[in-house]
Amino acid sequence: MSWLTNFVRPKIRALVRKTEVPDNLWDTCPSCGKMIFHRDLEANQRVCTHCGHHMRLPAKRRLETLFDDGAYARIELPKAIHDPLKFRDQKKYADRLKAARDKTGEQDAILVAHGRLGGVQTVIAVFDFEFQGGSMGVAVGEALIAAARLAVLQQAPLIVIPASGGARMQEGILSLMQLPRTVIAAEEVKEAGLPYIVLLTDPTTGGVSASFAMLGDIAISEPGATIGFAGARVIEETIREKLPAGFQKAEYLLDHGMVDMVVHRHELRATLARMLKLLTEPKSAAPVVKLPQPQLDIPKAR
Repeated sequence: MSWLTNFVRPKIRALVRKTEVPDNLWDTCPSCGKMIFHRDLEANQRVCTHCGHHMRLPAKRRLETLFDDGAYARIELPKAIHDPLKFRDQKKYADRLKAARDKTGEQDAILVAHGRLGGVQTVIAVFDFEFQGGSMGVAVGEALIAAARLAVLQQAPLIVIPASGGARMQEGILSLMQLPRTVIAAEEVKEAGLPYIVLLTDPTTGGVSASFAMLGDIAISEPGATIGFAGARVIEETIREKLPAGFQKAEYLLDHGMVDMVVHRHELRATLARMLKLLTEPKSAAPVVKLPQPQLDIPKAR
């Protein structure tokens, strides 16, 4: 009996036991609703293999896809004031910050790195939507200023990639003060004669879209990205009218002159590299030909 209990029965149970499958092997596309194997999705840069919907890309992954050979160096960002207003809603702001830092492993909602893109030394500041919805507080403002000054110091183009719900309410007026500060940072890059490019991703809204995000020398967007200030529902309730189809989507903004290009994620790196080459290494299309000076027939005085 002990032989049957201790040996035979466990063997039979092992044969008929269902194999547990991890829950995170499949992702569902929020656009078409189809299932995608997680490895296929990552290999496709989180673009749906069925409908082409662009899902949000983590900040570090974004840097890897843009820099040459995925090689870049991050800079240490300036220390910002911690919980300046001692804000509390359902939770303490300090607790929310701690939870976001534990979740992402980052100190705030932005990363700044430098490296080569298409062979051109470039500075990139990318938002992390996983950190409190990419909201912009004092730390983000300080980081954008640091990115702009690094670009000027290196005489390199600056690319900013926002993915944000807007200003961070827990920092009140201090978060709104980052709007003019980031505008000044963008102007410092332009005054130095350096390209300032903004890659708008989903979503780019609120105070971010009301400041540095719409000031790029070139404004590029990913397909289907939501770009605007206030939400569509708030606008409809305010003006009491139905908004056009696709309102605040990248393609709508392209048609109305608010965005210069809508570029598929797979083509972004090549597109940015081509732009940086054109903007940093201008060359004449043809040799300059010196025209002969016209001979003026001036009558001599008698």
